[in-house]
Amino acid sequence: MRTNVIEQLYVKVKEALSEAVVAAGLVSREELPLFVLEVPKDKAHGDLATNAAMQLTKLAKKNPRQIAEAIIANLPVGQGYIQSAEIAGPGFINFRLDRSYLYPVVADVLQQGEEYGRVDAGNGQSVQVEYVSANPTGSLHLGHARGAAVGDALCNVLDYAGYKVTREYYINDAGNQVANLAKSIEARYKQALGQDVPMPEDGYHGEDIVGFAKALVEAEGERLLSLSDDERFAFFREYGLQRELDKIKRDLGRFRVGFDVWYSETSLYETGQVEQALEALRERGQVFEEGGATWLSTMPYGDDKNRVLVKNDGSYTYLTPDIAYHRDKFGRGYDRMINIWGADHHGYIPRVKAAMEALGNDPGKLTVLIAQMVSLFQNGEKVKMSKRTGKAVTMEDLMDEVGVDAIRYFFTMRSMDSHLDFDMDLAISTSNENPVFYVQYAHARICSVFRQAEEQGVVLGSTDSIDFTTLSTEHEFDLLRKMGELPQEIAEAAEQYAPHRLVRYVYELASQFHSYYRAERVITEDAAQTGARLALLGAVRVVIANVLRLVGVSAPERM
Repeated sequence: MRTNVIEQLYVKVKEALSEAVVAAGLVSREELPLFVLEVPKDKAHGDLATNAAMQLTKLAKKNPRQIAEAIIANLPVGQGYIQSAEIAGPGFINFRLDRSYLYPVVADVLQQGEEYGRVDAGNGQSVQVEYVSANPTGSLHLGHARGAAVGDALCNVLDYAGYKVTREYYINDAGNQVANLAKSIEARYKQALGQDVPMPEDGYHGEDIVGFAKALVEAEGERLLSLSDDERFAFFREYGLQRELDKIKRDLGRFRVGFDVWYSETSLYETGQVEQALEALRERGQVFEEGGATWLSTMPYGDDKNRVLVKNDGSYTYLTPDIAYHRDKFGRGYDRMINIWGADHHGYIPRVKAAMEALGNDPGKLTVLIAQMVSLFQNGEKVKMSKRTGKAVTMEDLMDEVGVDAIRYFFTMRSMDSHLDFDMDLAISTSNENPVFYVQYAHARICSVFRQAEEQGVVLGSTDSIDFTTLSTEHEFDLLRKMGELPQEIAEAAEQYAPHRLVRYVYELASQFHSYYRAERVITEDAAQTGARLALLGAVRVVIANVLRLVGVSAPERM
C-alpha cells in the first residue's frame, strides 16, 4: 500500500476521536458511528473539523455542545499531532494540528516521482471504457473531441486509482452510413474519370471524398470500372472505411488518445452474434411479434415503451447490433463498463440497460456518461464555420488553431454533463487569465528556479539530509497540504468518474505556488532553508506534471 500522509493523519485523528468518545462514556465502543472529518473552507476554523457531537445527540441523550465539551476533555490535545480542539457553532469540533506531520509529503513525492498519486482504490477491478466511437464517414467534430479528452483523462485516472482499464473504440462500420460512403466515393471516382454521374441521395460531399477519388484514379486508373457492381461496391466500402479510419486514428494520435481495442460492428454479423443475441432474448421470452415486426419487451425494465428489433421488411433497427455488442461486453467479464456518449444519445440509455437486464445481465455494471455539447467563441461571437474550409469546425481545425494542450485542458475542465463554452481567444492567450497557461507557467517557473540554483552552485541533496523544519510559512504549509491531498483526489475522481476534479486541483496548486513565489525567496543566504524550499518546489513540480499528464496536457520546462 502506498503511503498517504493525509490519509494516515485522518485515520489517527478519527482513532483519537473514537477513543475520546468512549473515554467520556458517551457511547460504548460497539455503538460508535462512522465519524467524518472535513477541511474547513475558512482556514481560521482550523485544519480539520467534525460534526461528531451532532451525530451522537440521540445516542448520548445530550445536546451537541455538551457532547463536544466531553469529547475535547478526553482528547490527547498538545501531546502529539492534535495541538488544539475547540467548539464552534452548535457543536462542531475544530482541530488545529501540529503541521510537522506534513513534512513527509515532500519525500513521498520526490521518491515516488511519476508514481506519486497512485492509489489502490480499484483493487485491480477491470473497467472497460468505450468512448469517441464516431462513424467512420468523416472528420471528428467538437463533440467527439470532448468525448476523447474526457474519456482518455478518465481512463488515466482509473488506471492511477488501481483499476485495470481497457480503452475501446466501437467502429460503426455496418449500415447505411458506410454504404453511402462507398457510393459517394464511387460517384466521385467516376466524376474524376470524366463521367457525368450524380452524387447519391444522402451522399457525403466533403473534400476528403474528392481527395480519396483522385487518389484512386492515380493509383488504379479505370480498372475499377471493369469490376462487377458487387465487387466495386465492396472495394469502395473497404477503401473508404480504411481511409476514414486512418484519418480518425491520425487525429486521435495527435490528440494524445489511443485505444486498446478497435471493435468492428461488422464483426458482430460475421460471427453471428446479432442472431445469437436475438435467439437469447427469444429463449428468455423477452421478444414478441406484432405488425410483422419483432419487438423487445423493455417496458418491464423501466423503458418508456417497447422497442422494435427487426422491422417488418426484415432489416434490423440500430438497437439490435448494439444489444449484441453490449452482450459481448458483458460476456468478456468486466467488473464495470463505462460508455461515454454524445448529448443526443441520452434517451438511448434506458433501452440499452433494459435489453441487458432482459438478457439476465446486471445493468448496474454499465454506466453511461453523457458528454454535453461544446460551443466555440472567438472575438466574443459564436463560431460555427471553419475559416479554412467554410464548413463545420472539426477537431483537426481546432488543434491547428489553438493546440492540443488548451483543448485537452479546457474540455476536461468542466463536468462532462455540463455544456461547455470554449473561448478560443482565451485558450491561446499568454496571460494568467488563461488557466492552462497559468498552470503550465507554474511548472516552467519552478524549472527556471532550479536552473538558477544550478548556475549558483546550489545542489539539492537527498531528502534525508534536508531540514524540513525550516518550512514554516503559511504558504509552505498550504503547498504541503495540497500535495498530500492528491492521492485522495485521485481516488474520488475515479469513483465519481470526474476527471474535472483534477483540473480544479492542479489549478489550485498552481495558484498556491504563484502566491508563494511572490511572497518568498527560494534561494536565500540560509543553506538549510534553501535546500528545504528547493525540495518543496521540486515536489510541486512533480505533482503538477503528474496531474497534467493525467489530463493529457504537457508540462513545459520553459515558456
